[in-house]
Amino acid sequence: GIGERLVELSGKRWQVQASTQRLDVLAGTDYVINSIEVAGLRNVRPDYEIPLRYGVDQCIGDTIGPGGIFKALRTGPAWLDIVGDIARIAPRAVVMNYTNPMSILTLAALKATDLQVVGLCHSVQGTSRQLAGYLGIPYEEMTWRCAGLNHNAWFTTLERAGEDLYPRLRERAQQPAVYEKDPVRFEVMLHLGTFVTESSGHFSEYVPYFRKRPDLIKRYMRAGYLGESGFYANNWPQWRRANDEMIAGMLRGDKPIPRERSHEYGSDIIEAVEGGRPASIHGNVRNEGWIDNLSDGCVEVECTVDRGGIQPCRFGPLPEHLAALNRSHMAVHDLVVEALLERDRGKAKSALMLDPLTAAVCSLDEIDRLFDEMWAAERESLTAFD
Repeated sequence: GIGERLVELSGKRWQVQASTQRLDVLAGTDYVINSIEVAGLRNVRPDYEIPLRYGVDQCIGDTIGPGGIFKALRTGPAWLDIVGDIARIAPRAVVMNYTNPMSILTLAALKATDLQVVGLCHSVQGTSRQLAGYLGIPYEEMTWRCAGLNHNAWFTTLERAGEDLYPRLRERAQQPAVYEKDPVRFEVMLHLGTFVTESSGHFSEYVPYFRKRPDLIKRYMRAGYLGESGFYANNWPQWRRANDEMIAGMLRGDKPIPRERSHEYGSDIIEAVEGGRPASIHGNVRNEGWIDNLSDGCVEVECTVDRGGIQPCRFGPLPEHLAALNRSHMAVHDLVVEALLERDRGKAKSALMLDPLTAAVCSLDEIDRLFDEMWAAERESLTAFD
């Protein structure tokens, strides 16, 4: 596999052990990286098409809204089985979760076990580099603070050598050539004062302002990740095939295997805990007072990492209007996690009734029927609830 090829290319004497039976490889492990998909290809169409019939228009639909909630219901039982095994035979492992819905799955693991679990995404580090580009300044000269929820974290400060960069960013956002690169996020910043971490298209699903009417969709949505309807559903199968073909090419030797470190946090965490250079990351962790005006759910905050493990940093309070937006999602997260832990279909339906975009478009009766129709379409992937 790719692991063996990397060892060979690196000239190391590391041993790679692969198995489809996780109990064969988990015992005593120090680090676990989770990246799974449960029945995603089978359900990507109903995740998008059924809500669309009720007027709920999704671009990505894998972390929130009807598509995100049902992805959590499909993925959560398998994930809880995994962390249960880790807790039993590798209780000291650092568990790094890359699987969406990030906040829901990470919170479920934190509630179900005493493991050290952190959810990892690239939206904070990716957006910070985008902001430097929008501002036209070297990335290394910019300092910032960011906290909130995954895909809903807020750059509350942007500075260079003590200078507030937000006036400059607001000025740049008035230029059509800049605004068109990120319409929803610039619109949010211009009205709410702060830039958010998730892409325009995906973030538009988290709030009730942009996708509830055809005229708003026409005004604010653009192609691809900038808001295209069904972008994920229409492209995910092709992306999967392309990725499989790329890996096959790497194994054949037709394609090079990248060996440069990416901006994903996993390798930085392992290096720091093993005693290398300390790392600063933004991780998804249980809120134990890190953000004052959010509940004890899963939040995304700066964390320092060293031999002592992953240590979240206290952020303080978010601006209240931003915290209020976050709290609306934390209520949904809590209900979905309860549904997973208790195998309670009713709580999952209640979560969908609280989803901001769905509630902006549908009546309670419509949400009830939408949920039941999705459940019937995806029933084969929801047998954990039987």
